[in-house]
Amino acid sequence: MIFRSLEAENLLLRGEPERGKLGQPSIPARINPDARFYLGLKVGRRSYDLIILDFTGTIRASRSEFHTYPTPDSCMAFVEDALSPVLTEAKVAPEAVAGFGVAIPNELWSWAGEMAAPQSEMDLWRDFDIAAALSQIGSWQVLVENDGTAACRAELMFGSHDKTEDLIYFFVGTIVGGGIVLDSEVFLGRTGNAGGFGPLRVPDGSPGKNRLMDHASIFVLEQMIEAAGGDRYDIWNSPEGWDRYPDLVDVWIADTAKALAHGAVSSLAVIDFESVVIDGAFPEHIRDRIVHDVNVIFDTMDLQGVERPDVVAGRWGEMARAVGAATLPLVAEYAFNNRALGA
Repeated sequence: MIFRSLEAENLLLRGEPERGKLGQPSIPARINPDARFYLGLKVGRRSYDLIILDFTGTIRASRSEFHTYPTPDSCMAFVEDALSPVLTEAKVAPEAVAGFGVAIPNELWSWAGEMAAPQSEMDLWRDFDIAAALSQIGSWQVLVENDGTAACRAELMFGSHDKTEDLIYFFVGTIVGGGIVLDSEVFLGRTGNAGGFGPLRVPDGSPGKNRLMDHASIFVLEQMIEAAGGDRYDIWNSPEGWDRYPDLVDVWIADTAKALAHGAVSSLAVIDFESVVIDGAFPEHIRDRIVHDVNVIFDTMDLQGVERPDVVAGRWGEMARAVGAATLPLVAEYAFNNRALGA
């Protein structure tokens, strides 16, 4: 009866009966990818991404745009320009969109210095209601979440963590962030920013530079490139930009890996996580080097009092935050919530 009801709602597709075994033929079922479609917008410190996600977590279409810093006007202009091409490419009518999610850093205006952005321009975000603005261009519900938490949600929903109940998720963007998974659910915390690892203190930093974000953030590499006479935005304009500064990237990867390892151990002292997942807004080979180096550092650290976790790469890379945004309305409609039941 459950199967038939889900099939009637177009959520499941019936396969061909499997005969040749004892008893009634088995009827395989699979999730219908066309059952629901969700839009996801990432408002990033260096780029915007708009995607449409199907019910199985596949990106059907996407558009991205680089910027030196985000403003409400440029964000809305991007959405209005990208929306129709994304829907057309995905062959999805606007009325078929089941929800719209947004991933955006908390208090975006607080990071103007790290972004090399004018404070007056960033202050425009203080009073801008992005959910209300997006609701004006479509008849969909708009949900908003911190970008690091959204990226963590994408990893939990569509990464390979079926048997992992508790994990730390680091996302190395312009400023490092992330999320926490407890009992197979994203833990939001009191303000919705649990796992915002940027302010986490790490050893060996100079005075005023002892936060995780002062070491494991891409803006640090930007500053290194600029100090060496390069263009700090090269690494955003194309993946090849990372290969133009090999010596600087090597130094940055080593410092990032060391800082992430220390941050992970500090987190493990509070909660006994099974896994550390590392992802970020960089090419796959950069991510894999960081994951490798963190594993090497873990093998040499004094871990007395904590259990060594698995350290693995995330799935989505640059698109993690947009996927997490699109996942928000899906989770709101279908995900099982232990806390809602008082469990």
